[in-house]
Amino acid sequence: MKIGFVGLGIMGRPMAANLLAAGHELHGYATSGVPDDLIKLGAKAEANAQAVAAASEIVILMVPDTPHVEAALFGEGGVAGGLAKGTLVIDMSSISPTATKDFAARINALGCDYLDAPVSGGEVGAQQATLTIMVGGPQAAFDRAKPIFELMGKNITLVGGNGDGQTCKVANQIIVGLTIEAVGEALLFASKAGADPEKVRGALMGGFASSRILELHGKRMIERNFEPGFRINLHQKDLNLALSGARELGISLPNTATTQELFNACAARGGSAKDHSALVQALELLADHQIGQPKAK
Repeated sequence: MKIGFVGLGIMGRPMAANLLAAGHELHGYATSGVPDDLIKLGAKAEANAQAVAAASEIVILMVPDTPHVEAALFGEGGVAGGLAKGTLVIDMSSISPTATKDFAARINALGCDYLDAPVSGGEVGAQQATLTIMVGGPQAAFDRAKPIFELMGKNITLVGGNGDGQTCKVANQIIVGLTIEAVGEALLFASKAGADPEKVRGALMGGFASSRILELHGKRMIERNFEPGFRINLHQKDLNLALSGARELGISLPNTATTQELFNACAARGGSAKDHSALVQALELLADHQIGQPKAK
């Protein structure tokens, strides 16, 4: 198929590479330019998102936040200006569920289908094509897109209508953020008490407290590896969506708010570009104690 891809950063780049590896024709655009490795794999660099849409049967967006999606879709040189009737637009960014419903309606008015399909799994999941993909939109559009999704992910679920995929992703980010905070507290407690945090982590991995976050991010905390797989500033954005959504719904998310404040503390100290596992550094500052040491090279 002729697939367009707008946004080729940490996540979009490996996702696009997997589509190219499967033999699809890929037309790409990114504000920083299409990466050379994708060009070598056969990607065609386009001048803007409008040109991407004009050349494609399916257009995928993977950009940081709600305003970026709106600009990519409806701004000057945006996707909407290049769409032919019947083109499928898939937004795989993580953005506002409310805005998503509006974007879908505006794309539908042009005679095109729209899916919101945010992902979980980080850079490693994007590289290994093992992403979890949470989809909102019509069944027929989902069925059309599923073979493409299967080249990028493993757990692919049509959650409901437009906006429901984004709602599911916000719920995912609540769980991830709070679990990172819980793992940080647990390992900090163990370390301050004099136990070996790595051995504690290993013991916990065999019990009911086991999780992928304890496995992967617990290891990051102990080894002090905060090179970003998923940046703190992106998780702040996602929890902002959760908290603003909670206000709209008239509900309280107290622990989400606390976790966001810990992310805010990290960002205030210059850590916004670190991996979200670096949330533990805010806890360490409060305890005046560091869990582990950098891994020897």
